[in-house]
Amino acid sequence: MSLLAEEKRKVAKPLLWVGLVSIVMMFAGLTSGYIVRRSQGNWLEFDLPEAFNYSTLTIILSSLILIGVMRMFKQGNDKFLVGGIGLTFLLGVLFAWLQLQGWKELMQEGVYFTGPGSNAAGSFLYVITLAHLAHLIGGLIVLLVLFFRARGGAYHDNPLGLTLGATFWHFLGLLWIYLFLFLLFIR
Repeated sequence: MSLLAEEKRKVAKPLLWVGLVSIVMMFAGLTSGYIVRRSQGNWLEFDLPEAFNYSTLTIILSSLILIGVMRMFKQGNDKFLVGGIGLTFLLGVLFAWLQLQGWKELMQEGVYFTGPGSNAAGSFLYVITLAHLAHLIGGLIVLLVLFFRARGGAYHDNPLGLTLGATFWHFLGLLWIYLFLFLLFIR
C-alpha cells in the first residue's frame, strides 16, 4: 500500500465521525428549535402518521440484517454479503416510501408544511423528517456503492469502505429512532 493510500485510510474513520457529529448537531438544533417554538403556544396537536411506525420497524430490520451480514463477513463468510447489502438497500427504499406515505397521511389530516392552515408543529415535523430523508438518500447511495463494490470482491483485502458505509447506515437508523421517539413524546 502506498504512503498516500495509508494516510487516506488513517483519516477515513475520524472524518466519518466528524461528519456524523455535524449531522447530530444539525438535528440537535432542529429539535431544540422545535421545543422552543412549542413552548410559545399556538401548537397544533396531532398524532404521528401510522406509516412512521412501519418505517421505524423497517429501518431497524435493515440495520439488523446489515449487522448479521457484517458479522458473517468478519468471520470469513461472505456468501450473503452482496444479498444482505441489497436487501438493506431495498428496506431503505421502503423506509423512504413509508415516509412519503406518512406525509400523505398528515396532509389528509390537514397538517401542512406551509400555506393556509399550516402550523409550526406540522412545519417542524416536515422539516425534521425531510432533513432525515435527505441524509437517508445519501445512505442509499452509499449502499449502492457498497453493493456494486462487494459484487466485484473489493472488500476482501480492505474492508474499510464496507465498515464505514455500514456505520453510516446504522447511524441513520439510530438517528431516526431518536427523531421518532422525540416526535412521539414531545408534542
